[in-house]
Amino acid sequence: MKTPEIPADQRSRLPSETEVSDRNVLVVGLGISGFWSALCLAGKGARVTVSEERGRESIEPHILSTLEDSGVLVESGGHRTESFLHADLIVVSPGVPHDAPIMQSAAGKGIPVIGEMELAARFIDIPIIAVTGTNGKSSVTTWVGQMLANAGKNVFVGGNLGTPLSAYVARNEKADYIVAEVSSFQLDTMASFCPEVSILLNISPDHLDRYRGYEEYIRSKLRVFENQRSGHYAIVNDTDPVLHAAGAPFPVTMLRYGLRKKKGRQAFFDQGGIRVHLDHSEPRLFSLEHFFLPGAHNIENLMAVVLAGEALQIGPEIIQKTINECKGLSHRLQLVGEKNGISFFNDSKATNIDAAVRAISSFDTPLILIAGGRHKGADYDPLVEAAKTNVKYAVFIGESKDLLATAFKGQIPYTIAEDMKAAVAMAFSEAVSGDSILLAPACASFDMYSSYAHRGETFNNAVGELVHA
Repeated sequence: MKTPEIPADQRSRLPSETEVSDRNVLVVGLGISGFWSALCLAGKGARVTVSEERGRESIEPHILSTLEDSGVLVESGGHRTESFLHADLIVVSPGVPHDAPIMQSAAGKGIPVIGEMELAARFIDIPIIAVTGTNGKSSVTTWVGQMLANAGKNVFVGGNLGTPLSAYVARNEKADYIVAEVSSFQLDTMASFCPEVSILLNISPDHLDRYRGYEEYIRSKLRVFENQRSGHYAIVNDTDPVLHAAGAPFPVTMLRYGLRKKKGRQAFFDQGGIRVHLDHSEPRLFSLEHFFLPGAHNIENLMAVVLAGEALQIGPEIIQKTINECKGLSHRLQLVGEKNGISFFNDSKATNIDAAVRAISSFDTPLILIAGGRHKGADYDPLVEAAKTNVKYAVFIGESKDLLATAFKGQIPYTIAEDMKAAVAMAFSEAVSGDSILLAPACASFDMYSSYAHRGETFNNAVGELVHA
């Protein structure tokens, strides 16, 4: 479960950037976010302790030496109550559960608890474009960063995608804009985080193993608008039923998009391109002639990028150049091989059911689906319904394989594989020329792999061996 939002009466006591110096700050978790949070704080003169559950022998030596050379104390092998209760501020990494008794005890003493993103944002004085949503965040974050770079801007692209914002601060980088992928876990621990442009792509059930229910997850995502003010923009997908009903705080300018032209939408699909009309600019039609990514969801994601460009008053020729250059990212509907007329697609980034449904709906060819991993609490019925359209066979792996088998029983033929290599071989044995084999797990990767990228590379390697055998 997640920690409730920081109460308003505690927000006023959160240390400002000038008050961090010479304060006792505890960083919880020594992943990439914790590492850079600690260095950021140490550079600002704080007395920093890192609390890590792993034993010292499991922590990379260069991580330890870098922190210790910066004056950071690393406590490994479990959390110590006194370190939490004697802190002036606690900074938690996104992956750290917030409902542990030790965290609740600190919160009960009135000790402020914030996240890495919130911490870093207090030291950032340039515009932030925040991209969130259940699916599509990484692609849109990358594309917006590419658009700003095409416009000649110095851009830092990171957040939940790649490099944390605290690294930007710790390394004293200088940029014109920050484009940050933002997760719900990061939004849970925000207090004053305020992007000039926020982009909310979609909301569908996800991380229900961590939230008390779907409504709580929705509230977490909508927090991205919370601190925005006059002159700021909120960009939302109007075809999403949750976002269609959502509004941003007055007087934030809300920009809406969707595939069909409707009242209140500033961007929509028209004449084979993206039609855009903002109050401060002339109507424009951007061509999709050179945009080749499959799926309506990719066109919707591109609309968010175009609206961001218009809001930031990027020239139309730069926006069009970016559209022409937009490519798929690794592990996102990535074509990785072909053999005997059978194509292999890696969508390991489909870590939830909605993402897997979107992946399946991107194809009009018969599919053999490879799915499974760590269950995240959502119902698999929508995946089964989507699979009925063009999935002729399924192969299930990982901890959720039996749950998936139960959901698909009597609907679509399936088998169970013990690992990725076996899954690829089984899928290939069921395919004929013209079919596609799609890895769209609909689950987290952490049962068998360190990340979705690790899972995707394992799939790519298995396909490579089969194709070149």
